[in-house]
Amino acid sequence: MSSAASLRWFRLFIRLGISALSLLIFAMHVASSPRFEIIDRIENYLYDVRVLLTMPATVDDRIVIVDIDEASQLELGQWPWPRDTLATIVDHLFDDYSIRVLGFDVLFAEAEETSAERLLERLRQSDLAEIPQVRDELGHIAAELDSNVRFAESLIARNVVTGFVFKDSLAPNEPQSTGALPEPIIPATSIEGVSIPFVDAQGFAGNLPSLQENATAGGFFDAPVIDSDGVFRRAPLLQRYRGDLYPSLALAVAGLSLGSPPVSLSFASRKDERMSGIELDALLLGERRIPVNEQVTAYIPYRGPQGSFPYVPAKDVFSGEAPPEILRDRIVLIGASAAGLLDLRSTPVGQRYIGVEAHANLVSGILDGTIRQQPSWTLGLEFSLLFVIALLTALVLPRLAPITALLFVIGLLFLTMALNLWMWTAQGLVVPLASLLCFTLVASVLQINYGFFIESRNKRHLSKIFGQYIPPSLVAEMDASGQDVSLEGASRTMSVLFSDVRGFTTLSEKLDARELTRLMNEFLTPITRVIHDHRGTIDKYMGDAVMAFWGAPLPDDQHARHAVQAGMGMIKAVRDLGDDFAKKGWPPIAVGVGVSSGNMNVGNMGSEFRIAYTVLGDTVNLGSRLEGLTKQYGVDMIVSEATAKLLPDFAFRELDLVRVKGKREPVAIFEPVGLVSELSATQRGQIALFATAVAAFRRREWDAAQAALHNLNERTEQLLYNVYLDRIEQFRREPPPADWDGVFEHLTK
Repeated sequence: MSSAASLRWFRLFIRLGISALSLLIFAMHVASSPRFEIIDRIENYLYDVRVLLTMPATVDDRIVIVDIDEASQLELGQWPWPRDTLATIVDHLFDDYSIRVLGFDVLFAEAEETSAERLLERLRQSDLAEIPQVRDELGHIAAELDSNVRFAESLIARNVVTGFVFKDSLAPNEPQSTGALPEPIIPATSIEGVSIPFVDAQGFAGNLPSLQENATAGGFFDAPVIDSDGVFRRAPLLQRYRGDLYPSLALAVAGLSLGSPPVSLSFASRKDERMSGIELDALLLGERRIPVNEQVTAYIPYRGPQGSFPYVPAKDVFSGEAPPEILRDRIVLIGASAAGLLDLRSTPVGQRYIGVEAHANLVSGILDGTIRQQPSWTLGLEFSLLFVIALLTALVLPRLAPITALLFVIGLLFLTMALNLWMWTAQGLVVPLASLLCFTLVASVLQINYGFFIESRNKRHLSKIFGQYIPPSLVAEMDASGQDVSLEGASRTMSVLFSDVRGFTTLSEKLDARELTRLMNEFLTPITRVIHDHRGTIDKYMGDAVMAFWGAPLPDDQHARHAVQAGMGMIKAVRDLGDDFAKKGWPPIAVGVGVSSGNMNVGNMGSEFRIAYTVLGDTVNLGSRLEGLTKQYGVDMIVSEATAKLLPDFAFRELDLVRVKGKREPVAIFEPVGLVSELSATQRGQIALFATAVAAFRRREWDAAQAALHNLNERTEQLLYNVYLDRIEQFRREPPPADWDGVFEHLTK
C-alpha cells in the first residue's frame, strides 16, 4: 500500500473515531447513564414548539368550565363557599341545565360549621335541652342547618366525580390520610404479576366520607409528574396506593361520560413474564385506546392557549343566568381561575395556565383519541438515527467542499426535523429530537474542525514553500476570499519588474564563492521582503537579477502603483545595506530597476519535467529592456509610458523617446520621482526645466536645449544631462536627417 493510501486510511479511521466517540457520549444520554440536562432542556423546548405549531387552536364546547372567578367571589363570598351554595349550583346544573357529567377540581376535606350550627350546639348543651319539646325541635333545626348533608344529598344519583389529592411524600407529623377515597378503578388483585413503575402515592387528602359515598366516582387532580423546567406536559392517568390503582380526574370524568366502561392495561405482548412498563402499550377505556408511557403517563394534548373551552362564571349558574345552550348535555368541570386560589400552572401554551383547563384538555384528548404516544421502541429508533448520522458525518462530510458541506449539514438537520414532524403529525408519535439535532451539530463541527486542522497544516506547509515567491499575506487573502485561483494560462493587464545589480561581474571577481553567496543572500532577502510587502509575486531569481510581477495569481487593480512603490523601496533598501556591507568589508552595490505595464500572458509554463508560474509577452520584454537602460541614463529606475499613465498622482521625469532592441515602435520612458504632493519646489523646477530642454532638443533648437542642460548640470550634475549634451554635440557635427522624429534607437539589450 502506498504512503498516500495509508494516509487516507489513517484519516478515515480518525474521522470514524471522532464520530464513534461522539456517538458513545450521546448514546449514554439516550440510555440515561447519565442524562445531560442541557439536551433535556432543548428537548422540552422543541416539544413545546411542536405543540404550538400543530395545536388545532379551536374551542371544544363539549366541555364547559364553571369558573370560581373573581366576580363570583365578589357576589357569593370568598372561597370556600357555603355547602348549601354549592348544593344549589349542583342542583341547577343537573335539574335546570341538564348537564351530562360534573367533575370537581376542588377538594372538600373538612365539614363546614356555620355560626348558626355553633349556636344550636350551645343550646343543646344548655338546660333548655332537657325539655322534651325543645330537644325535639332543636333536632329538627339541626337537620335543616346541616349544609354538609344538603351538599352530599345533591350528589346522589347524579354523574358526579369528586376530586382528591394524592401525596407523593409526607412531612414529619403529617397525617398519612384524611377523608375518604373512592373505590379503586383497578384493584391490586387484578394486576398481580404486572411490573409497571406506577406513580406510587404515600398518602392522600380525600373528601368527606359522606360526599365521596354519594358521588358516582372520584379522581385525583394533583400533578406528580412535572418536567425539570417546571412545565406541565404530562399527567399520570393512574396512581397506585397500597397496591390499588386510582384514576385521574380527567380519566374518571371521561369514563363516566362514556358510560363507565371498564379500564384495563394493554401490552405489546400478552405473556405474563413480559407484562412490564416497557411492554405497556396503552390504557384501555372499554374499546378506546389511550396511549401512555411505562408509568401510565399521557402527554396532555393542549388544544390551544387558555380559553380553548367555554367558561361560565359560577355566580351565573347559582343565579340561573347562565345560557342554557352552553351547558346542556355538556361535561362540566368546576375549578378556579381566581388568582388567590393558586391553581395556575406553567404549560407549553402558557406560563399562567388555569389548572382546571389542563384537565379539560386531557378529557378532550381521551374522547377524541388525540393523545400522542412515545412507545418504548422510539429508544431503538433514536439509537439507529444517531448511528446513521454518525456514518454520514464521518464518510460523506469530508468529501464535500466547505459550502457544500454546510449545505449538507443544514439539509441533514432539516431532514431530521421533517421526519420527526411527520411522525408527530401523521403517526401521533413523540420521538426525541434534541439529541439528534445536537449530535448532528457536534459531529459535524468536530469533523469540520478536524478537516480544518489538516487543511491548515497543509496550508502552512505550502505557505512555507511558496511563501518564498508569493507573499504570505497574499496566500492568506486568497484563502480568506474563498475564490478559486487558477494557475492556467491567461491574458491579463499586469505590471512586471526587473532589477539587476550594477557591475556584478566586477563584484564577483573581488569575493570568493562563500562570501559572494553570503552577500547575495543578504541582498536578496530585503529585496524580496519589499516585493512581498507590496503584494508582488517573485517570478525568479537570475543570479544577481530579480523578476517579479503584479496582478496574478490574484487580480490587482493597483498593480502599477504597487510595482513602482516596490521598485523605489528596493532602491532604498539597497542603499540602507551600505553601512552593513562596509563593516563586513564588502563593496557597496547599487541596482537598476525597470517596470513595464500592459497586457501579458501568465500561468504555469514549462515542460513535462519542470514548470514555472511566470509571465510572457512584449510587455515583459520591455520591462527587461528598461532595466538595462538605467545604466545608460544614469538613473536607478525607468518605467514605461503605460505605467506612468496609470499613476496620475506620481511625478515622472520623461527621459527619452526610444526604440529598444526587438521593437519597431518608439516608446517614451520615464523616471519616477515621487508623489506630486510631496515634491519640493526645487524638484518641480528641475523636472520642468529638463522637460523644456528635451522639447527644444526634439525641435532641433540645440542652443536652447544646451543652455537648459548646462543650467541643470550647474545645480546637480547628472549622467542624463551629459547624455543629451553629447547628443547635441554629435548632431552639431552630423545633423540628423530631415525626417528625424527625436527617437533614439538602442541597439543593445
